[in-house]
Amino acid sequence: MEKNNTIQDRNIIDNRINDNNPVYGSENIQIELFTTPKGVKAIKNPVRVKILSMLREGDLSFDEIVKFSGRAKSTVSSHLKSMTREEIINSRIDPNDARKKIFFIQSEYIGKLQRQQLQEDISAYIKRYIASENDPFEFFRLIFHTIRISLLTQGVDIDPILHEAGLKVGEALYEKVKDPDMDKFLGNIANFWETHSLGSVEIKNFQPLTISVQDCFECSGLPYLGRPACAFDSGILESLFSKYNKEKIRVRETKCYALGDNSCRFVIE
Repeated sequence: MEKNNTIQDRNIIDNRINDNNPVYGSENIQIELFTTPKGVKAIKNPVRVKILSMLREGDLSFDEIVKFSGRAKSTVSSHLKSMTREEIINSRIDPNDARKKIFFIQSEYIGKLQRQQLQEDISAYIKRYIASENDPFEFFRLIFHTIRISLLTQGVDIDPILHEAGLKVGEALYEKVKDPDMDKFLGNIANFWETHSLGSVEIKNFQPLTISVQDCFECSGLPYLGRPACAFDSGILESLFSKYNKEKIRVRETKCYALGDNSCRFVIE
């Protein structure tokens, strides 16, 4: 997981707190899940959830954590020590001041528990499968969406896992679609999506590069979630364009069927 220690990252954190983002709000009761050498840790203490949410945006010093969390130094210190013992976070010496530490997440974030009320008719998937004349691809889509909806209704968000899986798929896929010519590279990606029934890809813009996907396999059958749902596709695209550009590239999904849009749209940044 890439960490960014920039002024921009600090501003992002500060703005999220000031905007009362529910991730940072004291009223939030979500449970964050992290995997460590000692097993999966479920973090439900609101102070720890807040600290970990900030650290997921970038590494922070002790003083910065105190400032952004709005908690007393003794409270923050106690939680940092506990999470360090549990191997969820770790620290290193501040290169600018050897008396201070920089804290970072050393475990892997795997999702959160936050129950959602989703009204989903699974029979619609079954009818779609029957209409496809028993197409095995449509049956796999049925299984994938049913499992995902079942997990969401139980409060399990698996987007971090799907994104990580997408990154790995993208690394393997790159050798098949790579081409030094950008137009051919984009054409190979679009052809792969089309031939593997992942959706129909269209380039909407080049500055910044914006990709639209119609009939997206990952989310076109999902109910309205109020947030983008294509974590797997985002991971694949992030990996492909990072390898092509030989630097870390971010992919932001701005439209999605799960947002009520009629297509998915990815901005390559």
